[in-house]
Amino acid sequence: MTLETVIAATDRPATVDSLQADLAALGVKAGTVLMVHSSLSALGYVVSGAPTVIEALTCALGPAGTLVMPTHSGDLSDPAEWRAPPVPPAWHQTMRDNMPAYDPAVTPTWHMGTIAEKHMGTIAENFRTQPGVKRSAHPRQSGAARGPDADGIVGHHPLDCGMGEQSPLARLYDLDASILLLGVMHDRNTSLHLAEYRARFPSKRIAPAGSAVMIDGVRRWHVVDDLAFNDDDSAEFGLDYERETRQVAVGRVGEATARLMPIRPLIAYAVGWLERNRR
Repeated sequence: MTLETVIAATDRPATVDSLQADLAALGVKAGTVLMVHSSLSALGYVVSGAPTVIEALTCALGPAGTLVMPTHSGDLSDPAEWRAPPVPPAWHQTMRDNMPAYDPAVTPTWHMGTIAEKHMGTIAENFRTQPGVKRSAHPRQSGAARGPDADGIVGHHPLDCGMGEQSPLARLYDLDASILLLGVMHDRNTSLHLAEYRARFPSKRIAPAGSAVMIDGVRRWHVVDDLAFNDDDSAEFGLDYERETRQVAVGRVGEATARLMPIRPLIAYAVGWLERNRR
């Protein structure tokens, strides 16, 4: 989306104060833990862009709240798994041998091998670089957090558990966090992958997953076995969840449609839905 398009779709520019008021009206409460998936362009014209959105979120949560965002880095995945678009098989080993090792302070949140809709977004990319933000150690499915609960959320994230019981998502579940979809839909809600770990369905499988990481001070291409994720039906799941549970608050933040929901009932419903619908 071009800047001209964004300006044309905006009634008035969004500011820290206006976004904070919109978040409060939606139901975002001070002192809570909030996981945010976002699209900056969906918000319309925001004065100063991503930093303004992050400041509004931080102000809405207050000093006792913790802000969390996904900071996945798909460029550190095995190029043999890239599909949109694929890269030539003859390149695969060269890419594995030359990918920089994951560095929480440096590795970006985007993936040149994935369609644009799957990127973490400008807001998450800006958030990971801000003072006080802590990022987990997983090379592909990291999370970033700032606030009193940040260490507990992102401090322990083993290489063989991208989004399962030892991941930041499970810690969000423990803390009874809320999920905010800010201008995006359920197909961007990474917390649904926690339900994949917990559900039982016939097509569920474990697969090798490789990344470039530092081990004992040496860069290595490291392969672990982890759940093979699938989000092909996440949009269908989201429609069913909203219709059947009425657990989602829907409102406007800037020019975007936003959705706020507690994580625990979402995961509980998702486990049952996957077991009924996945083959």
